[in-house]
Amino acid sequence: MANNSEGGNVASDLIHFLNASPTAFHAVDEAKKRLRNAGYVQVSEREDWKLEAGKKYFFTRNHSTIVAFAIGKRYVAGNGFYVIGAHTDSPCIKLKPVSKVKKGGYLGVGVQTYGGGLWHTWFDRDLTVAGRVIVREEKDGSISYSHNLVRIEEPIMRVPTLAIHLDRNVNTDGFKVNTQSHLLPILATSLKAELNKVASENGPVGNENQSDGKTPTDSSKHHPLLLEMIASQIGCKPENICDFELQACDIQPSVIAGAAKEFIFSGRLDNLCSSFCSLKALIDATSSESDLEDETGVRMVALFDHEEVGSDSAQGAGSPVMLDALSRITSTFNSDSKLLQKAIQRSFLVSADMAHALHPNYMDKHEDNHQPKMHGGLVIKHNANQRYATNSVTAFLFREIASKHKIPIQDFVVRNDMPCGSTIGPIIASGIGIRTVDVGAPQLSMHSIREMCAVDDVKHSYEHFKAFFQEFSHLDAKITVDM
Repeated sequence: MANNSEGGNVASDLIHFLNASPTAFHAVDEAKKRLRNAGYVQVSEREDWKLEAGKKYFFTRNHSTIVAFAIGKRYVAGNGFYVIGAHTDSPCIKLKPVSKVKKGGYLGVGVQTYGGGLWHTWFDRDLTVAGRVIVREEKDGSISYSHNLVRIEEPIMRVPTLAIHLDRNVNTDGFKVNTQSHLLPILATSLKAELNKVASENGPVGNENQSDGKTPTDSSKHHPLLLEMIASQIGCKPENICDFELQACDIQPSVIAGAAKEFIFSGRLDNLCSSFCSLKALIDATSSESDLEDETGVRMVALFDHEEVGSDSAQGAGSPVMLDALSRITSTFNSDSKLLQKAIQRSFLVSADMAHALHPNYMDKHEDNHQPKMHGGLVIKHNANQRYATNSVTAFLFREIASKHKIPIQDFVVRNDMPCGSTIGPIIASGIGIRTVDVGAPQLSMHSIREMCAVDDVKHSYEHFKAFFQEFSHLDAKITVDM
């Protein structure tokens, strides 16, 4: 079966990555662990960098974006960067700054939608919360504040649908979600919480206005029951929770599935699948000293936050984070500022974001000549209006790598009568001036709480990305455009 093959081994590793990464913060944390185990050294954007040719490094920004790079032993300032870019975030529902809601005898959790999710898929799912928490710590009379990742492992809330008896026309008129009124997870009943005497330092649940002014995150903002659960996971007191960024998560784990074990069923495939494949490819393409022996450039992976909402943040692809990395690496080896411009023109970005597989129940959504299939390999995305950054040169270079290694490859163009999505590709291409190709593995149910892709395409993506790192500098030397 597929999961016993080499492709299944890569897919099994992806499953582990997905299950360890309920949020962008956790995805970066898992990436850090893998990079450190592979000999990558963390550097800080707040400090000066001391880099050496033949060495491997990474840095994080906001703990939700991570950039890793391996410097070739033959690298000199002004040589190119060979980059795969992806994103760590996915559509989800995030807790509001004041999440405490009480109505109808229930304790609800106020949430806001993030990205363009298929929100009807969040109903009737067993949900938990995960994210990061800022905790106040006191030791020897000194107060400090720490960043902590948290994930409650058990299902603690649910968004129930309305019974068909109270919505007789739902199957004919469609399930129309009002995300303000209907998308409210239920945490508990007020009665049960009170009977169990669930309390915070500020008093029992239900006393909405009581506060002694000592608790940074108090019961007027969030249910003490929720704060108690979060504090228990971290190992702190509820009153020491200063703030948090939490989101709802589906408790169901990612799995290899299907009658032939050919699929992956999971949340967040868009775009943790691309993040994983690019990260694993970089690590495996730099695992031994000989891998960088003849490399003249810098092999890099950049995984950004906030792609699903436009990338306009300090840690998004619209920020200077990529340019900062290229600039700092170049200037570490030579302070001549002109060398950065040369480096950019010698560089190449693979913008990796999942693609739309042909859906057998909606075949009219694809045009006849551009129908990406599962098991068919990465999809090169084209758009004449520059919603994707691919051009004939960048597509050829990426396709040539596939041809040399006998890896399948596909093409996609959206129908003329349908709008086209976009990626980090055009954002970075226009912001930095780097040559770019937009690609992605085909999947179904994109932006659902539960998506699916093919085991074979995980293998194809990983092998294609690894070959890109190993081959690109030699291949690029053979093509001439601006001469």
